[in-house]
Amino acid sequence: MTMSDRYAAATVEASDLLRWRSPLRAELWASRLVAGFEEGEDTGRAFVERVSGDRSPEAALMAAALTAVGVAAAAGTAGPGWLARMGRVTCDGAWYGRGDAFGEQVLGALRFRYADGKEPHVLVVALDQVHGGIAVDATVEEPKFLDDLSLGAEEPGVVAARVLEGLSLREMVLDAPAADTFAAVRAFARARAGVVPGAGFHAGGGAALPELPDVPGAEEAFGVLAEFVGDRILWWSPARVSAFLTAWLPREAILSEAAVAAMPEVVRAWTRQAGDEPAVHRQIDLDAPELPRRMADESLAGLRKRLRLQG
Repeated sequence: MTMSDRYAAATVEASDLLRWRSPLRAELWASRLVAGFEEGEDTGRAFVERVSGDRSPEAALMAAALTAVGVAAAAGTAGPGWLARMGRVTCDGAWYGRGDAFGEQVLGALRFRYADGKEPHVLVVALDQVHGGIAVDATVEEPKFLDDLSLGAEEPGVVAARVLEGLSLREMVLDAPAADTFAAVRAFARARAGVVPGAGFHAGGGAALPELPDVPGAEEAFGVLAEFVGDRILWWSPARVSAFLTAWLPREAILSEAAVAAMPEVVRAWTRQAGDEPAVHRQIDLDAPELPRRMADESLAGLRKRLRLQG
């Protein structure tokens, strides 16, 4: 499609959006438009240049909508007054929680409203914990959409920071998998998360276990488990617990005999807190009996562990 054809099609769509008078609908349209720009920077620059030389109401809408989703643009005319509402939203709630039974994906939800109270909406972003928290999908829905999700209330700045981190990871990882629908919402998601106060880099909370098992070595064992879990505390699957017991501990951890003996009970206690999934408990039962042997096998130790043992 030539730039003239692309611009003509966008003008027709913008004319329709002017009749709707919906800031939200226009911003989502602009986000889809930006996704099309990503085939090359020149495409976006050329489009914005066309907008700047156009004095039509359609161009005013395009400029306002593009600016609202992070692409600076200006038209030769101001356009209708309602265009000024685009991007001017307040976040009045946030939620965070598992997107599946094992927390391999987590969901961050942010609720927004415009200054006039109209068109309240929720941005929900899926973050893939297995691949470091990278954003893999997003959707914009009515607030009642939250009724079908089992998420816990969270500080908006914390959720927005996690969303922005996930989006930034997406830009650093080439060809990372994502839902087919994600690209069209990405610019909108970044813009929305970016307006939330306190949405800078977050120091994620670590693992905590209110009651440790009453066995010798439990505190030492949990300290190592918490190091492994890091700030991705909702992700606890059979594959992850198996990796911890069969590979990570023998490779990385130096533990007393008491801590090695306590580790299965500590892992079971953490599992009860982290979803209490039967499949995870079954995996512990499979892998835990071999833990003492693996911990004693020096051939399984990684370089850092070997150097620490030599020191």
